[in-house]
Amino acid sequence: MTLAPETTDLKIQLLIDNSWFTVCDLNVLLPGRGVAALLPDGRQAAIFRDRAGTLYAIDNRDPFGGAAVLSRGLTGTHQGSPFVASPLLKQRFDLRSGQCLDDETVSVTVYEVRTAA
Repeated sequence: MTLAPETTDLKIQLLIDNSWFTVCDLNVLLPGRGVAALLPDGRQAAIFRDRAGTLYAIDNRDPFGGAAVLSRGLTGTHQGSPFVASPLLKQRFDLRSGQCLDDETVSVTVYEVRTAA
């Protein structure tokens, strides 16, 4: 099956230090895949869109391996919670809370995300 390219002028924005920062066009995000975005302070965010169209944004840095790779992880759900599994050591991070599902002492930053024209 071939997906038709989505055409929209909507931008994805993250709330950074109490102001909205535009990171990419909505049509860059394919459902179930992530993209990385460079933030003003040099950090990276991993942005995801699920098949229902819900957007999520978390820190892109894997706290276990130290590499900025979470945007390349596999997405799925566990007990109704959307997650991304790190491509390095496969730890799963809840996309809503940032909590590691495999080690409750570890979490990543979650960013508020919205679309804007």
